[in-house]
Amino acid sequence: MPAAPTRPADPAVLLTQRGVAPVAGVCAMLTSGLSTQLGAAIGSLAFPVLGPVGVVAVRQCVAAAVLLAVGRPRLRTFTRRQWGPVLLLAAVLGVVNLSLYTAIDRIGLGLAVTLEFLGPLTIALAGSRRRVDLGCAVLAVAGVVVLMRPRPTNDYLGMGLALLAAACWAAYILLNRSIGQRIPGAQGTATAAGLSALVYLPVGAGVVVHHTPSAGAVGAAVAAGILSSAVPFLADLFTLRRVPAEAFGLFMSVNPVFAAAVGVLVLGQQLDVAAWSSITAIIAANAISILAKQRR
Repeated sequence: MPAAPTRPADPAVLLTQRGVAPVAGVCAMLTSGLSTQLGAAIGSLAFPVLGPVGVVAVRQCVAAAVLLAVGRPRLRTFTRRQWGPVLLLAAVLGVVNLSLYTAIDRIGLGLAVTLEFLGPLTIALAGSRRRVDLGCAVLAVAGVVVLMRPRPTNDYLGMGLALLAAACWAAYILLNRSIGQRIPGAQGTATAAGLSALVYLPVGAGVVVHHTPSAGAVGAAVAAGILSSAVPFLADLFTLRRVPAEAFGLFMSVNPVFAAAVGVLVLGQQLDVAAWSSITAIIAANAISILAKQRR
C-alpha cells in the first residue's frame, strides 16, 4: 500500500522551530524603536513653524499615503469581524500622537514619556506570570524613570493626556496583533491609517492657512511621518505576528534608550553617568527577558 503523501511543512513553524522568527521579531522591534525616535527628533524641528498639531496632521497623512501604497487594502473583502479592530485602531492612531505631543508641551518630555511607558508595561505584566519577567519589567521601569528624569508637576491635564497616550499605546499593541491575525499583509493597518488621516486633513489645511509653512518644516514633518509612523506601523505588524504581546510590551522600554542615543547623535545632547547606568539597566532587562524565553 503506497504511503500517504506528506504535507509540506509550514514555513512559519519551521522558522519558529529554528529560532529565526524570534530573531526577526527582535530586529523588527529594534527598527521600529530607532525609526520612531529618529523621526520624533526630526519632526520636532518643525514645531516652531507648524506646531505639534500641524506636525501630527502631516505625520498622519504621510503615513497613510505610504501604508496605503504598500498595503493596497481590498476594502470590499473585509468582513465585520475584520472591520472591528481596524476601526478601533484608526481611533487609537488619531489620539495617541496628539495626546502625547500635547502632554509633552504641558509637562515636559521626561514625565510624559515615563507615563506613556505605563501602557506597554501593563501589557508586559498582564501577560506574564514568571518572576523573571516581573523582575525585568521592574528593572526596565527603574531605568526609564532615572533616564527620563520626570519632574513633579501639578498639571493634572498634562498628566491625564500622557496617561491617555499610555492607554492608546497599550490598545495599539493589542489591536495591531489582532489585525495581523485576521487580515493578511498590511491591509488592516493601512486602512486604519487612512481613516485616521481623513480626520486630520482639515486640521492640516487649517494649519497651512494660518501658518505659511517653510520647505524645511514641511520636509521635517514628512520625514517624521515616514520614520515615526509608516516604518514603525509596518515593523510592529510584522513583529506582533511573531512575538507575544507581553514580550513586545517589555521590549518597548528600549524606546527611551533610542531617544537618548538620537539626542546625543542628532541633537548634540550629553548624557551623564546616571543616564548611561539607566540605559545599561534597560538593555539588561530586555536581554535577560529574551534569553529566558529562548531557554523555555
